[in-house]
Amino acid sequence: MADDLRTRIDDLRTRLRETETRLKRLAITRRTVAGFADRLPASPLEPPEHPDYPRIPTAFNEATGPLRAKDVCQALGHELLPKNVEGTQAKLKRLVKLGILTEADTSCFTRQQ
Repeated sequence: MADDLRTRIDDLRTRLRETETRLKRLAITRRTVAGFADRLPASPLEPPEHPDYPRIPTAFNEATGPLRAKDVCQALGHELLPKNVEGTQAKLKRLVKLGILTEADTSCFTRQQ
């Protein structure tokens, strides 16, 4: 019986040391994250000023599925020139970074749910 208790005590001491180590690491992580949080902008990021940005979500509202840059370009009434499609692609990627759109598949975009 005494040996069983000693074994359990040793096990509990080991678990206590592991838990204390984990708590120390969490405290360090918390301080690190708090330090980065102070550097974040106070206001939420917004799309750059360009007439296409307010119109892009409308194209997704009217769509029944994911859209490619070419589809959005057409919905905005732009000619399907490579420079226009590439510019629209860049705008869609920027909206993904802002959390407005999601890139469902390579170069296929949907509204953020």
